[in-house]
Amino acid sequence: MDSELTAALLARVQQGDREAFEQLFLRHRRELTRLIELRLDAALRVRVDASDIVQDTQFEAYSRLEDYLQRRPMPFRLWLRLTAIERLQKARRAHVETAKRSVRRDVPLPDRSSLLLANRFLSAEPSPSAQFSRDETIRRIRVALGTLSDEDRELLLMRNVERLSHRDVACQLGLEEAAARKRYGRALLRLRAALVREGLLGEDA
Repeated sequence: MDSELTAALLARVQQGDREAFEQLFLRHRRELTRLIELRLDAALRVRVDASDIVQDTQFEAYSRLEDYLQRRPMPFRLWLRLTAIERLQKARRAHVETAKRSVRRDVPLPDRSSLLLANRFLSAEPSPSAQFSRDETIRRIRVALGTLSDEDRELLLMRNVERLSHRDVACQLGLEEAAARKRYGRALLRLRAALVREGLLGEDA
């Protein structure tokens, strides 16, 4: 649900106030930049910058704003988030086609995202992971994440790094909330199994 301020700004936008849209977007720019940074791996980063994707998102959102205001399919912040993800995917496809290879599969997630995600599951107690250096831990985490589907990785990022609610995740994926919960639960089980295989969690974790 949109905040009162967002609702008021959207009302001004609907009346043709371009400045109100700029204010709206500015309120969400930092969140969108973080969203892109979490998913912009090293191979893609040499081709595009997070600020480029955010700017593309701003242009795209403004061009589609009339349709959004007519339909209001989801809260504004989630609509902006979805638009940013779509722009990132478009950039990735363009560079994949140019490079004739999948940069996504080269590095499933950036180092920071991999560690943020894994820290949610790696126990603070002594475990097999304690014997590994940071670089080796990152490598093993990447291997574990690489065994998951794109959908599983995205679900895990949304819930454990971005801290989106199950309701927000469901909205982003076009699912019922109960279905989103079940899908997330299955993704958790697959990640835990992958971390066990890489020696980052014990069998009884």
